[in-house]
Amino acid sequence: MSKEINKAKKSRKKDSKLVKKIKQHMYKWHRAIGLVTIIPVIFWTLSGLMHPFMAHFFKPEIAHEKLEAQVIDKSQLHFSIQEVLQKNELTQFKNFRIVSFNNKTYYQLKTIIGELWYFDASTAEKLENGDQKYAVWLSRYFLDDQKSAVKKSEVVTEFTSQYKYVNRYLPVYKLSFNRTDAMQVYVETSSGKLATYNPMSRQAFIWFFDTFHNWSFIDAISNNSVRIITMIFLLSIIGFSALSGILIYGLLWKQFKKTDSLQPKKGLRKYHRQIGIWVSLFTLTFAFSGAYHATTKWSPYTLSQMVYEPTFETKEIPVANNKLDLDWSRFQNASIITLNDTTYYRCELLEKKKFKTSKSDSNSKWNKKDDPKSEVIYINAATNKAAPNLDFHYAEFLAYYFTDGAPKLACCEMDEGSDEPHTSLENVKLLDSKLLTDFNSREYGFVNKRLPVIKLAYDTPEKTTYFIETATSRLAGVVKSSDMIEGYSFAILHKFLFMDWAGKNIRDLTMVVAALTILIVSVLGFILFLKK
Repeated sequence: MSKEINKAKKSRKKDSKLVKKIKQHMYKWHRAIGLVTIIPVIFWTLSGLMHPFMAHFFKPEIAHEKLEAQVIDKSQLHFSIQEVLQKNELTQFKNFRIVSFNNKTYYQLKTIIGELWYFDASTAEKLENGDQKYAVWLSRYFLDDQKSAVKKSEVVTEFTSQYKYVNRYLPVYKLSFNRTDAMQVYVETSSGKLATYNPMSRQAFIWFFDTFHNWSFIDAISNNSVRIITMIFLLSIIGFSALSGILIYGLLWKQFKKTDSLQPKKGLRKYHRQIGIWVSLFTLTFAFSGAYHATTKWSPYTLSQMVYEPTFETKEIPVANNKLDLDWSRFQNASIITLNDTTYYRCELLEKKKFKTSKSDSNSKWNKKDDPKSEVIYINAATNKAAPNLDFHYAEFLAYYFTDGAPKLACCEMDEGSDEPHTSLENVKLLDSKLLTDFNSREYGFVNKRLPVIKLAYDTPEKTTYFIETATSRLAGVVKSSDMIEGYSFAILHKFLFMDWAGKNIRDLTMVVAALTILIVSVLGFILFLKK
């Protein structure tokens, strides 16, 4: 019995020496890692602190965030689109729609080379430099500013450091106004939508955030791959630093308490250790979710290229658009599509009060019940007869086209990390389809920009869901199982989605406090090293 007790005592002594040795080395590692990552931590926490302040607490406001669809008077369409095409000797085009500005109604025609031309629906005459004029009118409408001069007008065809991929729309016009706030407005003339708006304060914030949070300065001296590898490497080291902090001040806390009782720590060392364990948990979540999110940024964003634009000939649409058999008292707009070798007018009508669309999520923070909705009907361009329930069939065709039509690039930002071709939808079961008229934070959020869209969920190995904007024949978004995991990781661990129950103000305040605490602890640790 005495031998067993002695053996246990020796074992405890051996364990304590081993733990002591590991603790000594781990403390050195923790200090060394902390020194290596102090600059990246300062960069990320400072820029991270600014994001909730600028995105919520000091978010700039604009008079109108969207152009409300209006009912178009049939008498304004004196000439049909066919007559306009014939008078201007145009035999081919991509599509058209109707726009109203400066007290006139125009046909906005997309030519076979992708340009947007404008023809007065009353005279059939072309409006010179019409697209730029419409862009200026749109930007003034959104700003509610008819007086400030436009300093510069330019077309943006790719995402830049000031116009990020999060804005989705391309190409867009960038209008810079001669105002005290140096406002810049980005508009998509093909849909009449506001892409984004940046006063001087926001322009400075975007530069700061892009430079110190996304590390765009590495792109300037190298390339995107080097930037991502560098960020993932440093975030991994920061993660190891947080883990070592948890081990030192958590699992090995008893040893530190013994040491502190013999030689009490005062000042900075005391506070660094007291709050370090809690900060390590926040650091770990930020670092992990940030590194995981960075892995999705390898390939360029190409969602804006996912559009179906066949070429039409005037003879393919014998029925004049101003002679369509529909309720003209609710008519808002029209364009054309082709499906199963048949050409149709896609018409939007103001929704009847008794007309019901798919229910949106009542928990959606962007849900606006007062927004007027549109009813979509398809009319055969040869027979002038309505085709029922064609919007969903057209959406399914577009999903098939974007996966099996011609060879395509990666189709969306959420899918950037994968170079694998999309699963063929030819014999795949459609699990769910519905119309989304409001943004839903859980499946189709505000970041996707485009509405309304049709959701198509397929029974693929990746459980792929497509979001189709039939009004523009565009792929608005793609979500796979892996995308959802990464998305929830970033939303919960990086943007504190778990605090949504307390409201956006409290959630953003919690993020600010967490980032600020990490910054303070890191700086305290650095000051301790300098003092020692």
